[in-house]
Amino acid sequence: MNQLEFAGKTALVTGGSKGIGRVCCEQLAAAGAAVIVNYSSSEKAALEFVEQIASSGGRAIALQADVSSIDEVQEMVHAGEEALGPIDLLVNNAGIFDYVPHDETTPDIWQRTLNVNLTGTYNVTWAVKPGMIERGYGSIVNMSSISALRPRPLSIAYAVSKAGMISLTQSLSVALAKKGIRVNAVAPGLIETDIISDVSQSDLDNLINQTPMERIGQPKEIADLVLFLLSERSSFMTGQTLVASGGRVMLP
Repeated sequence: MNQLEFAGKTALVTGGSKGIGRVCCEQLAAAGAAVIVNYSSSEKAALEFVEQIASSGGRAIALQADVSSIDEVQEMVHAGEEALGPIDLLVNNAGIFDYVPHDETTPDIWQRTLNVNLTGTYNVTWAVKPGMIERGYGSIVNMSSISALRPRPLSIAYAVSKAGMISLTQSLSVALAKKGIRVNAVAPGLIETDIISDVSQSDLDNLINQTPMERIGQPKEIADLVLFLLSERSSFMTGQTLVASGGRVMLP
């Protein structure tokens, strides 16, 4: 990777203050992008994070928005572009996860999961894409999951939301291809982030045992794929979903 391959670009990363999103923000800033770090509730952590980026010579601001709220999203995008310029790169990373059986998948869990994971992706993308269309350039990466590709009886709402993100990626990539905008996705397997904090150790051990590489993935391993898809190194790719699961996606 060219050290400053994103110089002059502005990136928005939802759920950018922790986990995979945080590493994406770090790498984008290190590669020259000005970064809008979106967060939902952890203001202190987000502000400390952007200070860390600034101390390393990068440019970043932290902006709060619940991605399931179109009004909050539009305010965030407007404020971000006022501060750092038009958004060229978008990572739809914000997401929630409930690890529960079908009889505990309540209407609230179902609706909240789809509102954040799928409708949130729609809200942010639709707020950003008019500017991308006007300028004839943009690169979008949606954070899906291997849960979208295999039956997941203990995370039904999550699996459905992530499958919807792949379908959105494919359809939108065709709709926007002639506008100079590429839309791709990444489908991680088990990654060491806060989102799996409610999964018991015994369940985690079972998942690791089911993974051919016999380990949990690291956020940087996913962020590297995200930056590849955002960059001109993937200039002939759109509508694609890159899977990184240590081989587990091949198994039931």
